[in-house]
Amino acid sequence: MDLNINDKIVLVSAASKGIGRAAAELFVKEGCKVAICSTNQENLIKTAAEIKKNYGAEPFWIVCDLNVEGDIENTVFEVRKHIGEIDILVNNCGGPAPGRFDDLNEQDWSNGYNQVLMSAVRFIRLVLPSMKANEFGRIINITSLSVKQPVDNLMLSNAFRSALTAMSKTLSNDIGKHDITINNVAPGYTLTSRLYELAVSRAKETGDSHELILSKMASDVPMKRLGRPDEIASLIVYLASKQAGFITGQTFVVDGGVVKSTY
Repeated sequence: MDLNINDKIVLVSAASKGIGRAAAELFVKEGCKVAICSTNQENLIKTAAEIKKNYGAEPFWIVCDLNVEGDIENTVFEVRKHIGEIDILVNNCGGPAPGRFDDLNEQDWSNGYNQVLMSAVRFIRLVLPSMKANEFGRIINITSLSVKQPVDNLMLSNAFRSALTAMSKTLSNDIGKHDITINNVAPGYTLTSRLYELAVSRAKETGDSHELILSKMASDVPMKRLGRPDEIASLIVYLASKQAGFITGQTFVVDGGVVKSTY
């Protein structure tokens, strides 16, 4: 299927590994001009080189700390300068600190707020004017199954990813008339470094090995396996397409059937 996004300009945040990287790769494969950002320069350089080797086009990369408003502003400025106005924005970030309510201090809450909610808000605020002017835009937020079914020991992620979901639904009512869509992709247990870190954290709590924790996670999935980043990326790229132009304000769970809700 031709997704009709060839030459569209895409920015994917936190894209040096995991789901963000998988999405960036698929966008490059579709012929988009892609920019990626992350806090780790070494990982960015490696990822950009590997994408070029595999797909023949190297994404523009820039170091960006999503907790820092100035970094986000600079990222959008540099992407505009080197590639052009952003048509497709994929808001991705690493998860905030795990913990239950009594484990978290004021700084933890502030960090989670900036990392998960405000990073997306700031990127969206910067790209919306040009999307409106061009009468086209796609915004996809990568969240978590926790927006449908909260996960134990992930208080901050549960709170702020749910806030991002509500914000996106509200915003969709205002921007649809400009052919701008905004949707959320909520991954389940996907084999990324973040899931590995959560398994290690949970192992310290339970006394089990992290390998056993990961095995238990997989056994909780009706499909009896963990997801792959490329499986999440496929939906992200489709939601950016012309074909998905009548889909907005929605949250799509990609979890192998973990969430028990019927809607």
